[in-house]
Amino acid sequence: MLDSFVLVVIGIIVALIFDFGNGLNDAANAISTVVATRVLSLRSAVLLSAFFNFVAAFVFSVAVAKTIGKGLVDPSIVTPTIVISGLIGSILWVYASSFMGLPVSASHALVGGFIGSALIAAGSEVLILPGILMVFAFIFIAPILGMIGSFLFSFLVYHLIKKTPPGKVNNWFKRLQLISVSVYSLGHGTNDAQKTMGIISLLLFSGGFLGTQFDIPWWVIILSHTTIALGTIAGGWRVVKTMGTKITKLKPVNGFCAETSGAGVIIASSMFGIPVSTTHVISGSIIGVGLTKRVSAVRWGIARNIVWAWILTIPVTALVGALSYLILNPIVNAL
Repeated sequence: MLDSFVLVVIGIIVALIFDFGNGLNDAANAISTVVATRVLSLRSAVLLSAFFNFVAAFVFSVAVAKTIGKGLVDPSIVTPTIVISGLIGSILWVYASSFMGLPVSASHALVGGFIGSALIAAGSEVLILPGILMVFAFIFIAPILGMIGSFLFSFLVYHLIKKTPPGKVNNWFKRLQLISVSVYSLGHGTNDAQKTMGIISLLLFSGGFLGTQFDIPWWVIILSHTTIALGTIAGGWRVVKTMGTKITKLKPVNGFCAETSGAGVIIASSMFGIPVSTTHVISGSIIGVGLTKRVSAVRWGIARNIVWAWILTIPVTALVGALSYLILNPIVNAL
């Protein structure tokens, strides 16, 4: 059987590949609106988002990381093989979706893969149902909150600017969007990088490298934020195009309202340790600003495809995570 240290190192490398893919796919969450409204070029928007994804390491707590690490599956039964198998399921889905331009949830891909591998390895009794049900619930709650928040916030903003000349409004909100996209990127960094932190810390715990107390080491925090920032720099133009131009047409004021509302939902969820999908939140927020114009302003066919990708994420990654464990476990035991 492979040495525990070797397995943990392999697991950390695989977790960082997932983290990079998370930044690659989810770069669109933070920058799609600011690119679509032509406030920033794709390159400038990506660099700005990557910077705040990294800075988030020094701003927020690690409540989400602890939920991922010990709130979904009983940590005492977790082995490096279970974690690696779950990561394989999530990585395949995230990278395939990025290639196809589908803005899926890397968060739920990670949760699904992890649940699937743990379930096939140790049975249903190791699953922590309250934590899992919370994640499932927020598949629907998070985008609805984003949609309602951006819809109401847009109406408030439109009321305040209704007598202002359109040219002046555009100039104001081009500047304000730089602030909103930065805050959104900060929220994205704290919620999404923490998922990788939780998985790496769980690997270390399962390998006996954290002692008897589950905690999140400082170097894991920095490594996770650095990797997701690098993934964001790599970008993901297909997903940016879907998010920023295909759901509804956006102006700077729309982008500002969507980003501000989405950032509020994500940061609040992070403070309560809830691992939400930043993809779901910004999608809901963009739909919300589209609805302020008229229902037909939202391209519901595109929105429907995105929702189907959301629904399929956890079942598909759970299945791949389970199959990965069935293939990987005998190989690990034989080596």
